[in-house]
This record gives sequence, structure tokens and C-alpha cells, in this order.
Amino acid sequence: MSRAQVVHTPDEIVRIRRAARLTAEVRDAIPGLTHPGMTTFDLDQLAGELIRATGGKSAFRGYHGYPGNICISVNDEVVHGIGRPDRILLETDIVSIDVGVEIDGALGDTALTFGFVEPDADIARLLKGTKQALMDGIAAARGGNYIRHISAAVEATAKHYRLGVVREYVGHGCGTRLHEPPEVPNFVGYGKGPQLIPGMVICIEPMLNLGTARVTTDPHDHWTVRTQDGRPAAHFEHMVLITEKEPEILTWPKTM
Repeated sequence: MSRAQVVHTPDEIVRIRRAARLTAEVRDAIPGLTHPGMTTFDLDQLAGELIRATGGKSAFRGYHGYPGNICISVNDEVVHGIGRPDRILLETDIVSIDVGVEIDGALGDTALTFGFVEPDADIARLLKGTKQALMDGIAAARGGNYIRHISAAVEATAKHYRLGVVREYVGHGCGTRLHEPPEVPNFVGYGKGPQLIPGMVICIEPMLNLGTARVTTDPHDHWTVRTQDGRPAAHFEHMVLITEKEPEILTWPKTM
């Protein structure tokens, strides 16, 4: 392991594949079990049961003190929202779930945003644009490319859909630890970043806003990140294995 990237062994990749698959199964099960009228705390407890049924444990609970089983971010909440017994889901809400499972020394990490009713034109653009940005970023995650290629692809798609790109939070390596190098920004910064080497596993996760890119952190729970202008946000995330050829999506969706 270098400071710039982590290249996993074949044995580690076997375990990471399993963790990612189980995490994706939990992620895909949650929307169908979620309904208006339930609280986000109820949703978090449900997610905890699904995670335990995999034989693993939540990768997030207790991580730097995080209190939930998964992250549940509603409407203007971008990431890191905490399930609350006083937050009742409404039919018009959009809900971002970020799920992590740890099992056998490996981790999975994946996210999606969903709603309950047919979205209006702006929300539809937000969801479509964020999903497309994720897929375009993944397409650029080829061995021999650099992190900058992923960042440029995500940012270009976000601009095409007229969405704000959150800069304070980025994708990351993931495999035997929840956060490994390198960081994977959703925007182009300085330099090319580390080169993508077969055996690397990275999480690509656009966090895009319908309005301003600016965000603020809740001063009371110190976790929940919201858009500064109060407009909705979306979050989609896949784990990707870098190979000699096409990138392998380890958390390939069943329902997205």
C-alpha cells in the first residue's frame, strides 16, 4: 500500500466482492420496504436488521462516533443524515440512503436516492443527472487513466444537467478499510491525481444539488450535511474494481 493508492491482493478482492454484493442487496431491499408515514429512525432500524441478516455488521455505526446503521438524508440533506424518531417521511420526500457492510475483514459501501411518487421536472433532472454522472465517472475508471479522468467525467455531466457539485465531500478508496486512498473528487482540481492500477477498489459517488453547490453541517448533531439554499440533493455511489480492461462494478444494481 502506498500513500497514493491501495492495490488489493486476489484474496482481498474475493472478500471485497462478497462484502460489496451483500451491501448492494441491502441497498436494493430498502426502497421497497420504505413508505410514507414511517420515521427515519424506523428506517434505520430496518436497515440494521437487513445488515445483520447478511452475517455482517454496519460499517458506519460507531465510525468516528456516527450513531446510525446507515446514513439517511432527506430532501435538502446531502449526506450523513441520522435516523430520527421525530422525522416522519412524507409522500413528496426524496430519500438518500448510504449503506455500508463489514464482513470477513472486507467492506462494501454504496448509495442511492429514491422517492415515493412521480417526481416533478426538477427532481427528475436531479435524479437522472446524478445517476448519469455516476455512470459516466465509472466509464472513465479504466486502468492507466488517472483520478482526474473520473472527476472530469462526473463534473461535465453535472454541468450538462445544471447541477451543483458538492466539493467538501468526495469519493474514496474502499476495501479492507472504509476509507482508503485515493480521494475521488467529483470536480477537476489541480493535477492528475493518482493513476488507476488494476487491483484498486474505489467508491465513485456524485453528490449533486439542484441549486447551489454550497453546503452546511448541522450545528446540533454535527453530522447531517445540508444544501445551503435548502434545495434538494441526490447521492448515488458504486464500488468499482479497476482491472486491465473495463471497470468492474462490485455493487451493480438490481433496481437502478
